[in-house]
Amino acid sequence: MTAERTTRRRMTTEQRREQLLSVGASLFAQSPYDDVWIERVAEIAGVSRGLLYHYFPNKRDFFSAVVRRESERMLRLTAAVPGIPVREQLGAGLDTFLGYVAAHAEGFRAFHRAESAGDPTVRAVYRDGLAAQEQQILAALAADPEITGTLPEPAALRLAVRGWLAFLVAVCLDWLDEPELTREQVRDLCARALLGALSGQS
Repeated sequence: MTAERTTRRRMTTEQRREQLLSVGASLFAQSPYDDVWIERVAEIAGVSRGLLYHYFPNKRDFFSAVVRRESERMLRLTAAVPGIPVREQLGAGLDTFLGYVAAHAEGFRAFHRAESAGDPTVRAVYRDGLAAQEQQILAALAADPEITGTLPEPAALRLAVRGWLAFLVAVCLDWLDEPELTREQVRDLCARALLGALSGQS
């Protein structure tokens, strides 16, 4: 009874939208895109299918919104602090990011499932998210006077950062499935990998 009352309580438009996106993140994290039914989302959220379609016209728009929300969260969490050297921020930034991954595992998994979705619009949203992460890291590196003189030329730097992001994702997904290492160990591993990628390209 309590669960039913909680599900059906009145929510603001933003609260309802967030609830639907959270349900979607959970389902898309567990199943491939084609296996998730919009009716199941409405059922779990305790709303009518018509209300869900009021917020999201179709499944493509719904999954795109799930992916976009997770991308925006990650960008906020990993934003560099102006004026502080990247090397000083790296450990704390990764620790914050890994905390997000652990606390929002379903959203993180759902975000990275988007690449395998058959819909080109969904894949485009996912790739835009990755590109934004890449640009954020490149901007932080370029703004740090302590390392700008040691960075490789732009094309090599982009490849190094892109490769590191792929490494970071693979490590995080494996860590969620098999958490044999502590968060601190994963943080240090990923920090060394980025610094190694940059120094190895110089």
